[in-house]
Amino acid sequence: MKRLRFVHAADLHVDSPFRGMSALPERIRERIRESTYGALKELVTVAIEAQVDFVLISGDVYDLSDRSLRAQIRFQKAMEQLAARDIPVFIIHGNHDPEDGRAAKLDWPAAVHFFACDQVQTFQVEKANRGVIAQIHGISYRTSAVTENLARQFTADNTSIYQIGLLHTNVDGDLGHDNYAPCTKQDLIAAGMHYWALGHVHTRKVLHEQHPTIVYPGNVQGRSIRETGARGCYVVDVHEDGRAELTFHALDQVRWFHEQIPVAGLQTEQELKDRLGEEMERLRQDVNGRDAVVRFVLEGRSKVHALLRKGRALDELIAQFREDESERSPFVWIEGIEDRTGSEIDFEAYLQEKSFLGDLLRYSQALQEDDIALATFVSEALAPLQNLPKAAAGLPSELNPDQLREWLRAAEELAADLLVGDGGWKE
Repeated sequence: MKRLRFVHAADLHVDSPFRGMSALPERIRERIRESTYGALKELVTVAIEAQVDFVLISGDVYDLSDRSLRAQIRFQKAMEQLAARDIPVFIIHGNHDPEDGRAAKLDWPAAVHFFACDQVQTFQVEKANRGVIAQIHGISYRTSAVTENLARQFTADNTSIYQIGLLHTNVDGDLGHDNYAPCTKQDLIAAGMHYWALGHVHTRKVLHEQHPTIVYPGNVQGRSIRETGARGCYVVDVHEDGRAELTFHALDQVRWFHEQIPVAGLQTEQELKDRLGEEMERLRQDVNGRDAVVRFVLEGRSKVHALLRKGRALDELIAQFREDESERSPFVWIEGIEDRTGSEIDFEAYLQEKSFLGDLLRYSQALQEDDIALATFVSEALAPLQNLPKAAAGLPSELNPDQLREWLRAAEELAADLLVGDGGWKE
């Protein structure tokens, strides 16, 4: 088998609208909206500098099936840059950019190959003085909701040549993603490929190390607080024995963070402000010139708990940090701060105490340990809201046990704050 090198990327979501950002200052909003284009530019740079033989893009180039002309032209220019360096690109359409979506009639370089949607198509990669170095098999989505197991249509050809499968799929029913083109890992192994270049799941993961190597590279740019950490692509080196060596390259322009901040020992607003400022400077150093968006979660027990529950202290603190960051480059933008702090109350002592608060805490603890009892309790407590739409009632569309336990914990803290001043209502 011949040595080769390629880039595997997926889920570019070029021109993502980043919904929910309308309240941001224009400069910050524009930097975030441009981030997918910046990630595309970095993808081209990585491919050229690594001198790869070809590039694979495993679906969802665009964010919408009704893709913007601006996004298509920017992508066309990126492909022209790669073609000018004799780097072919192989692309499948996914659920966000299916073939039946609106596409402009643009001229694409001959080196850019889009896979058909009616059946698995195969392209050969041939290089001067090296011959055929790989065969690439792929299939695009015809519509945005493909429920057929497309993996079963793949069959390796000449296994003395490196075999690659391109597929936008949900392997083994990942609950965090829509179950499009569902398949099992065993389906992929049975197809005889050497490498599976997957897309659709936005968190990078290697499902199978070798023979075959099965890889989700994740998306190239995080798009919300649910997509934290570095995002990018893999440069894959294939050795003579068929072993694939993966090197991750970060492409993201804006990095998202979800950071826990312990408040134990903090006494004043100034100490909290300083602690948050230190965390923001640490993130600024960690991202190496990128912009950052962070959600802080304040946890633990200290005197600042009471300060945060008074007035608008937390909102005002966030507003001040945002004002300071609005003109900085790179910026560290606070998306929000969750207050999960507690007062300096000895809950263990109250659990042992014969008092109203002690009874309340013991009941809450029992609910925390019994999902069925907790669900029943919540159903009864929320009964007055049952006839309202969940959005109108301020409820998430789906309630899971972790969310319910978090609500119960918050209720414990509120009850303790209200009751402890009265001595816990001892009997």
